[in-house]
Amino acid sequence: MSRSSRRGSRKVAAVALAVSAGMFLASCADSGKDGGSGDAPESSSSLSIGLVNEQSNEGDSVKGGTLTFSGYAGVTTLDPAKTQIAGSVSGSELGAIYDTLMSYDPLGQKFEPRMASSMKPSTDFKTWTMTLRDGVTFSDGTPFDAAAVAASINRYVTNKGPQSSLWAAKVASIDTPDAKTVVFNLVDPWTGIQSMLATGPGMIVAPTAQKGETFTPIGAGAFTLEKFAPNEELLLDAREDYYGGAPNIDKLRAISIVGSQATADSLKSGGVDVAYLRSVSTVLDLIDSGYPGYLDIPSLSYLANVNQAPGRPGADVRVRQALAMAVDPKAIDQRVNEGKGLPGQEIFQDTSRWDSGVAPIGVDTVKAKALLDAAKADGFNGKITFLTVQDPTAQAQALAIQSMANAVGFDFQIEYVNSVSDVTKRVYVDRDFDMSTGANNLPEADPFERLYTSLKTGGRNNAISYSDPETDTLLDQLGATTNDVDKKAVLAKIQERANVTVPWQVYGNTPWLSVWAKNVHGVQQSIDGIMFFNDAWKK
Repeated sequence: MSRSSRRGSRKVAAVALAVSAGMFLASCADSGKDGGSGDAPESSSSLSIGLVNEQSNEGDSVKGGTLTFSGYAGVTTLDPAKTQIAGSVSGSELGAIYDTLMSYDPLGQKFEPRMASSMKPSTDFKTWTMTLRDGVTFSDGTPFDAAAVAASINRYVTNKGPQSSLWAAKVASIDTPDAKTVVFNLVDPWTGIQSMLATGPGMIVAPTAQKGETFTPIGAGAFTLEKFAPNEELLLDAREDYYGGAPNIDKLRAISIVGSQATADSLKSGGVDVAYLRSVSTVLDLIDSGYPGYLDIPSLSYLANVNQAPGRPGADVRVRQALAMAVDPKAIDQRVNEGKGLPGQEIFQDTSRWDSGVAPIGVDTVKAKALLDAAKADGFNGKITFLTVQDPTAQAQALAIQSMANAVGFDFQIEYVNSVSDVTKRVYVDRDFDMSTGANNLPEADPFERLYTSLKTGGRNNAISYSDPETDTLLDQLGATTNDVDKKAVLAKIQERANVTVPWQVYGNTPWLSVWAKNVHGVQQSIDGIMFFNDAWKK
């Protein structure tokens, strides 16, 4: 038996912060096209979560060939402890090499064992017992056993992977009573461990992968590495001895094409077979063109961060409230998406199963002006600067916000930088901003983790310096809640508190589409846009 002690360090390395922040910010840089301004009608979007253009009569699977996948962002590392794992950031690519202990069925809205055969909680949800699946081996022949699982997770925490801080706070220790059994002993009740084991911590690295400073990507997934050129191309070979059976395709090629429209054009021309993209206009076009896929709508995926640190305009809650009441998300959607997006101020829209029905703060320019005037009477000069990227869509958003903010009395300035990476550094590393473009991208599977890390007082991912004891208590309650009904009740209280404290300026959601060519079949969906290709094939 081995037992890993609880990790005391809860720091997240700056590099992990930058990668994580990049994922949070990226969706706002590519949300559609500038459709002009004017009065904003109700959103005309017909988007909803689920399969689109569902395939039927697929026929028998075909063996052989190369499947080309265009991810949202280029792969920069093959070490799951050094990158945020999500569909938008290396999740599908690294999942092909390492697989995951658990997976998520977005249609059934439930977690399922993957490299595990079962995952069962104790009655108080403070102990989870995992039984590993028979027949799983690492690609170099190393045994895939409980000791390897514990060692990989401990490595992830020790290396301060992006999710390690919350893991260390919630998991007291790991026991391995035998080769097939892993026991997770928790600090308090927590169902979110399933989400963790379906993402970064659940991608198990072989004990032979790390030798000194040298890391070799050795996992138990369906593919092995042939070639890796960071940010350009990743070429993987199918494993004949994969536990789920040899993949249908011979090779998986992963690339990244900059821009949703260019990605969609490549899909249509046959340059890529599967893609992951976000953009209202291209999503609607591909759906209307009959391309099959899965549409996800993560919550809080289109917002602005407001720095609430002392000395910043946003430190005054009246300033945050005034901004929220002055800026109409429907007007932004009209300007950016021709009214076809998903505007709104609520944390969870009615497309989400976590929608509580609690109304958001609302738009009221009269109240906004009164709040701003009160703040000015106490010394605020009315100036606030919005940080965003030098991009047509981002410019359209920024100009729309500026117009509405200035209309109630703000002196709203826009600062443009060259890239999302520049915004990331200013927001998450330097903390040098008043207000910035952003996104939190709460997954439908389990929104707790990203709410917690972005709002908890003192958290390393809390770039806005938000601090509210009542919200802290609600977040702790949410983490320890073990059923969806009670989670939804706590989330309703978080929305009510957000209406008062205004952590972010929420403008709506951005659709994410996992999409494939009409001759491609067998792509599997998991959490947060992650796809698996071991059963994929094309005619």
